[in-house]
Amino acid sequence: MFSNSSFGFESLVVWKKVRELKNEIIILTRGFPAAERFRLADQLIRSIRSVNALIAEGHGRYSWRDQLHYCIQARGSIAETVNHLFDAFDEGYISSEQLTELKIKAKEVEVLLNGYIAWLRKKKDEPL
Repeated sequence: MFSNSSFGFESLVVWKKVRELKNEIIILTRGFPAAERFRLADQLIRSIRSVNALIAEGHGRYSWRDQLHYCIQARGSIAETVNHLFDAFDEGYISSEQLTELKIKAKEVEVLLNGYIAWLRKKKDEPL
């Protein structure tokens, strides 16, 4: 058995924060109407899951440039998630307080992701 079985992306603060937000959103969508199970709830879960997946996939790539590409895509997915949260608010599935709280958490993720992207941009011309 390996002494260290974790992957490097697991130590990234941004990945951990997205994971927390993802788990919160999954719990939240359980309260959506059954009619939204395969519509808004599914879209919301898919978009937040893709943020984590893109960060992890980028981290597993060989070049800094590839890592940067996936993180930029993840930034788009966090924006998509916030858009879906507005849809949930507009439909009356979440309160304005819930929307505000989730937007704050999503903004924290965006800030961390932007910092990681800036770091990767500095590294992109260095060999791994």
